[in-house]
Amino acid sequence: MNNDVFTFLVGGKAGEGVKKAGSVAAHIFSSMGRHVFQMDDYMSLIRGGHNFSVISTTPRWISSHHMKANLVVNFDKRSCETHLDDITENGIMVFNSDDQKIEEGIGIPLSSEAEKYPMKKLMFGVGAVAILAATIGFKKEEMNRIIKDEYPRGIEENITFANTIYEIVYPDCGKKFTLEKGDKKRPIITGNEAISLGAIAGGLDVYYGYPMTPASTILHTLAREAENFGLAVVHAESEIAVINMAIGSVFTGARAMVGTSGGGFALMTEGFSLAGITEAPILVILSQRPGPATG
Repeated sequence: MNNDVFTFLVGGKAGEGVKKAGSVAAHIFSSMGRHVFQMDDYMSLIRGGHNFSVISTTPRWISSHHMKANLVVNFDKRSCETHLDDITENGIMVFNSDDQKIEEGIGIPLSSEAEKYPMKKLMFGVGAVAILAATIGFKKEEMNRIIKDEYPRGIEENITFANTIYEIVYPDCGKKFTLEKGDKKRPIITGNEAISLGAIAGGLDVYYGYPMTPASTILHTLAREAENFGLAVVHAESEIAVINMAIGSVFTGARAMVGTSGGGFALMTEGFSLAGITEAPILVILSQRPGPATG
């Protein structure tokens, strides 16, 4: 794998730690000094459905994920069926053998092992991290350190579970892929965090928001940093209130920004037109989401 892009894909139901597993994988790669690009795909569900994260990494600059994965970890049957064609020619698929029986890939008793712990299926994400660590030959000690940092709830249980899964997987695919290390450890930042920090650097005074995926974390990030940078961050009662409050703030001389997504922006359009006709310079972050409908 030296000098090549390595891609890790993890899929399962909402509530099984898919996105978090992807995030922790990104931190593993960054701790190796590698460049990382992560893409999360998730349904508007708290539980169930199908979510997946794709993390691509290379020793050099990377500007997008690669959908063909070298390692695919699937928590359920739907994930296996969905991502069967997303594996590279020499790639590996590891699946939950308690959920299905298929010829392709390597089955491990993920559910059976997780049932031994109070958090049960919430442990799946930790298991995915352990599978990745074993496959790329990442040392258990380093894996345990990252798990301790990234999974503060039930640290001992998570580490024990991760070590168990690591040992189960290692005989079949331990050190399957050798990843070249980069020249230095690199920080991980999300797109919404970058937007938030850019707005602060640009002199933002006030941010108005009403939570709507995938813009919500802009509100969370700015609220967390508000005191440090002297910001006013307001969680309003609706998108209509958000856009009109921003217009009002601009008329007092403040630099105002709002964030929303598809259906939320549909509700803002009349206020957005008002900002145009009154020449109120507000900044609207329209996060990518298919369709304008509110329903």
